[in-house]
Amino acid sequence: MTTSTTPGPISNRVQRILDGNDPELIAEMPSGYAILGKYQPQAINGCCMLLPHLDESGVVASSPNDLDERSRSQFFADLTLLGDAILAVTGCERINYLVLCNQVPELHGHCVPRFADEDPEKRKQGPFEAYDFGNARVADAHGDDRRLHAELRAELVKLLSKRNM
Repeated sequence: MTTSTTPGPISNRVQRILDGNDPELIAEMPSGYAILGKYQPQAINGCCMLLPHLDESGVVASSPNDLDERSRSQFFADLTLLGDAILAVTGCERINYLVLCNQVPELHGHCVPRFADEDPEKRKQGPFEAYDFGNARVADAHGDDRRLHAELRAELVKLLSKRNM
């Protein structure tokens, strides 16, 4: 696995999780950490992310291509399991899975719920094109998102335990 040698925003966020200082943490998964996404556009509330574990130098991989085959498979299996939890909890119609690593060149995956009652034109677009994430409500697991966070955690723990049976 090749990674950057300088921690960026994803590596720093994972370090906050490890320090016990990230209230948006939903659950630890085999490949990393499921969190509520920082921004929650109203029409697609329930956005989550999967952040990988840090490597021995304290950074995350730059992209999935930098992972070995087993780690890569685990990351994408965990990403879709997080999507399963979002589907169950939010009642959304589908999940958009995005692993871009463009603006932030560190591995992280987005799980964005898409709902049947969204504006039809916006539903044809990718979530970052359709919605202004930068001006969306900031996630708050201790406030507005308390119930969503708890339900996602419970569902994800249930799904992880079924996987490990």
